[in-house]
Amino acid sequence: MNKKQELAANLPWDNPRFRTWIAVARAEKAIVRALGKGLEPLGLKIAQLDMLMNLYRHPGQSQHDLARRLLVGRSNITMLLPQLESRGLLRRESDGKDRRILRLTLTEQGEALLSEALKVHTALIEAVMSQSTPEQCDMIGEHMRRIAEVARTA
Repeated sequence: MNKKQELAANLPWDNPRFRTWIAVARAEKAIVRALGKGLEPLGLKIAQLDMLMNLYRHPGQSQHDLARRLLVGRSNITMLLPQLESRGLLRRESDGKDRRILRLTLTEQGEALLSEALKVHTALIEAVMSQSTPEQCDMIGEHMRRIAEVARTA
């Protein structure tokens, strides 16, 4: 078998797993694009929405804790925080026990913007997931969690 025949024999185009992989990747890109577009009128990026959601769910966490929850480096958080703080969406306050630690909380304005952003996010989730029954949604979610776990350990 020559090199061209060997390459042709190993192409993944007809493999159902490859086609599914491509479909998942395209779906993820389309969802990210749609969410980004939906957040534009609110002046938010997806990473900022993630931060607002986490600060709402876990008020008073440190920058280090927030970075760990979002699975990003502290430098990413350090770049985004001033943007949100200057818009009056969050506060950084010194920790009573350790002055080196800054505790993060949403302001009322931050909570109001989060409420609007969650309407956009929820509408997108409903539109996308309404293509499936609740049982199918559960199955898709379980498969995606397993895929994510395998990818993390690969």
